Amino acid sequence: MDTYKILLSESEMPQEWYNIIPDLPRPLPPYLHPATGEPVGPQDLAPIFPMELILQEVSQERWIPIPDEVLRIYQLWRPSPLHRARRLEAALKTPARIYYKNEAVSPAGSHKPNTAVAQAYYNKAAGIKRLATETGAGQWGCALALACNFFGLECTVYMVKVSYYQKPYRRSLMHIWGADVYPSPTDRTAAGRKILAQTPDTSGSLGMAISEAVEDAATHPDTNYALGSVLNHVMLHQTIVGLETKKQLDLAGEQPDVLIGCVGGGSNFAGFCFPFVPEKLKGRDLRIIAVEPTACPTLTRGAYAYDFGDTVGLTPMIMMHTLGHSFVPPGIHAGGLRYHGDAPLLCLLVHEGVIEARAYPQNPVFDAARLFAQTEGIVPAPETAHAIKAAVDEAARCKETGEAKVIVLNFSGHGHFDLAAYDAYLEKKLEDYEFPEELLKKALEDLPQIPKK
Repeated sequence: MDTYKILLSESEMPQEWYNIIPDLPRPLPPYLHPATGEPVGPQDLAPIFPMELILQEVSQERWIPIPDEVLRIYQLWRPSPLHRARRLEAALKTPARIYYKNEAVSPAGSHKPNTAVAQAYYNKAAGIKRLATETGAGQWGCALALACNFFGLECTVYMVKVSYYQKPYRRSLMHIWGADVYPSPTDRTAAGRKILAQTPDTSGSLGMAISEAVEDAATHPDTNYALGSVLNHVMLHQTIVGLETKKQLDLAGEQPDVLIGCVGGGSNFAGFCFPFVPEKLKGRDLRIIAVEPTACPTLTRGAYAYDFGDTVGLTPMIMMHTLGHSFVPPGIHAGGLRYHGDAPLLCLLVHEGVIEARAYPQNPVFDAARLFAQTEGIVPAPETAHAIKAAVDEAARCKETGEAKVIVLNFSGHGHFDLAAYDAYLEKKLEDYEFPEELLKKALEDLPQIPKK
């Protein structure tokens, strides 16, 4: 019989996370203090993060041990399977071999618990009682609610308003695991009240929700902030995905030619692809493709510049591809891909040409998602569907050239709670939105000025 799933035993699960910082082609630009423009030090981050995560954020160690208590929780769903997409290959009539790493098997239905569990563990060890966070499509909010539940922490989630109403069942899942969830912007924080005073009918954005969550954490001594993407320690925790994938491809006797992931802030993409980057830097012929929506084209059209991670300007300034911290994306259904910036580690590698980026509109993405669901049986999240679309395109090129390339994508989450998006697609109500150049230029005018030293 043909093999459809490549499985690892629990004893084969990686025991360390991979830190890409020592292997970067050039040093990562430092985070800058929003008021002084000076590089941020541990003391600047200590009000909202535990020291262990701060140390991981700046670590130069290539391998960082995973705590035993985190590994034991990972065992609830890890190692996750690597699937050979044989039925999709047959439908495409391609000589390419397509694999997908299935992170949808976690309790929260996505890759996000890989870092949520780690962050909850380190905060619990530091004596923190509550975590505050933001969430876009709800995947991260669900993951942190789950992790806080495991470690006996309270959890407050500021959910982007448009997603709060688009995706009520992710909100229900957060409530089941004990989290309090609010549609952001709210009147609970000074940042939220300021935004509502300026734009009372706003649909919200991740930048706005981050402002609220950071303020909440900074103004309560028993509360820390948890971020589901962007920062270095989040990328680190997700590398268990790529490390498992490397082992599974070895078992299958394969070497990847193309690696693909969707990008919102960069966590699932980085976790999947970063463990392979050293091979590419050493000269191996390997394409690594980051996929985003045309409605939020951060990597493909954004400026590579210092910007705030949030809307109000409470966070450090980070060198990244950005659409401007005042950018408010349209309410597309790929809510997890609606962030104005991206992870600085990922952005540096895109800027250096190590990773390539492309953008797709909604309808072709949902076409690919439907084909995947009809062949492989799993309904993808709209975010995941962006990676599937790129894989389908790469497989089509292989059909034209006759090349039997190995294409591997990260299936970062299922779409069971995204069926309203599929209804809109099937009813032909989705708009293929491309963010207008004039609005993009206006948003980029708000990039912060670095204070002169």
